[in-house]
Amino acid sequence: MTKETRTDIQIYSAIAMLFAGVSLATAGFIVAPTGAISDSVLLSFAQCLIYAGSIFGVSIYIHTKFAELKSVINQKEEGG
Repeated sequence: MTKETRTDIQIYSAIAMLFAGVSLATAGFIVAPTGAISDSVLLSFAQCLIYAGSIFGVSIYIHTKFAELKSVINQKEEGG
């Protein structure tokens, strides 16, 4: 599996979890009792958000650290 394929799978699964969480929370408002969301729905919604946030957050963190490392290496190569 290539790096691009793995990254695409992570991003698509995170987006799918966001949609699943939002649709679950919306369904919680629609079903009886109308307007009341149970604790299990809120817990599931929170887990969907945590998963998506971790995928996006870790990806951004890793890309930032690699960019910093690359710039340090380039500075050392140019400096001597």
